[in-house]
Amino acid sequence: MFDKLDKVEARFDELERLLADPTVMQDYARVAEYAKERSDLQELVTTYRTYKKKRSDLAGAKELIRTGDAEMVEMAEMEVEELTAALEELESQLKAMLLPKDPRDSKNVFLEIRAGAGGDEAGIFAGDLLRMYMRYAEMKKWKVEIIDMHEAGGGVIKSVTAMIKGNGVYSRLKYESGVHRVQRVPVTESQGRIHTSTATVAVLAEMDEIEVNLDMNDVRVDVFRSQGAGGQSVNTTDSAVRMTHIPTGIVVEMQDERSQLQNRIRAKAVLIARLYEMEQERLRQEQENERRGQVGSGDRSEKIRTYNYPQSRVTDHRINYSSYNLPAVMAGDLDDFIDRLAMAAQAEQLAGDGVAETED
Repeated sequence: MFDKLDKVEARFDELERLLADPTVMQDYARVAEYAKERSDLQELVTTYRTYKKKRSDLAGAKELIRTGDAEMVEMAEMEVEELTAALEELESQLKAMLLPKDPRDSKNVFLEIRAGAGGDEAGIFAGDLLRMYMRYAEMKKWKVEIIDMHEAGGGVIKSVTAMIKGNGVYSRLKYESGVHRVQRVPVTESQGRIHTSTATVAVLAEMDEIEVNLDMNDVRVDVFRSQGAGGQSVNTTDSAVRMTHIPTGIVVEMQDERSQLQNRIRAKAVLIARLYEMEQERLRQEQENERRGQVGSGDRSEKIRTYNYPQSRVTDHRINYSSYNLPAVMAGDLDDFIDRLAMAAQAEQLAGDGVAETED
């Protein structure tokens, strides 16, 4: 591990020199590239330098115990205890920082929510989830844009696709993919019986076209007139677009934009995101033994969370954690769950064969 850290620190110093080089400064593209790389390494290097400083201080304190007088020895022993604890914490941080990062973490996302089992109540729950994520995005100062929605009237959402843009959106929302389950008394239930309904959430990173091998010869494009809730026409031209990826059977529809061109652009972007996610799932399946221990597979058939209204309880089944403040969660207070899921995923990575095998 420390060999890796030494190399990272050496690269950081090299970048500092390059960014101060007048010749390099004239090349704006290189400056931007080097500045980004330096920024990406800065936290790791700063933490490593703090670690080395404390390690040096620890060696000094131990030497003082060996050679100092009684009063100095007592102070040094206290310092050794404090420094040892600090070094353990810093070493854990460094191991976590060296873990491979998901290249999608900085991406914007397409958030897809679809009503599942439970009839109209499932569609109402899908709307509740959409509002929950919109409120969470508002707290994070992210931008949300609804790009496609199919409604059935009365607040029932069959499916909705939203684009969420901001800093590190995928890194936070990637844990939300899966089946969400609600247990409550529907407003239409006259006898007060609790029903269980579901909605499916998919979080897809927005990918550049060059990152996905999409041959448009494999895509059938159909155009049709946009439809509003209940089938009422909201457009008199064939502006809605349906793209079908023939090899995989993936179908994407877009109809919220006024122009066919804009709907084509949106549909193609979502199709690319879905194809990338499908490829990632294929790779995960090939590494099933490694994947089995991870926090949630992102598989859309996996029930990940239950929202129990009678008990005001939200339970995430992947980490066996419950919050008893359901109103706050539905108002967008998701950081507690997401932080715990991220920590659990990180712990699983650390327990695997990643950083541990690189230690000297």
